Amino acid sequence: MEHIAIMKKSWKLLPKILTQEKKIESRWYKVKLPPWDKITKGDNVFFKNSGEPISVKTEVEKVVQISDLTSQKVKQILKSYGKQDGINKKEITKFYKIFKNKKYCILIFLKNPQKIEPFNINKSGFGNMSSWISAENPDKIRVTI
Repeated sequence: MEHIAIMKKSWKLLPKILTQEKKIESRWYKVKLPPWDKITKGDNVFFKNSGEPISVKTEVEKVVQISDLTSQKVKQILKSYGKQDGINKKEITKFYKIFKNKKYCILIFLKNPQKIEPFNINKSGFGNMSSWISAENPDKIRVTI
């Protein structure tokens, strides 16, 4: 399985993935959405900023799924994994406010990040607002630039 993670450009996370300052991609949800139960060790994750082509590829080293979050659990996850998730200490409070009411968290441990030849995707059928796409055959959604 291969995955496409669409990032908020304003958070400037792609460079942090490439330098391995960000070794975890976290996703926080109120309901279980992809990649929940769809991603496993050895899968590939392609990253893109919203509105831009895919330009970064990583492998999945490990996946941790956490259910039944409380605001206290969210705080603990951010404290334990924030640095590896590319969040510096002074931003923890900001991200806590964003995630404190979420019920599910998935931590995707990344390895072997690499810059790749950029390519676009066709998100038809996945929803325009999708921030994560899991595909058995990503060539079906790949569009050359």
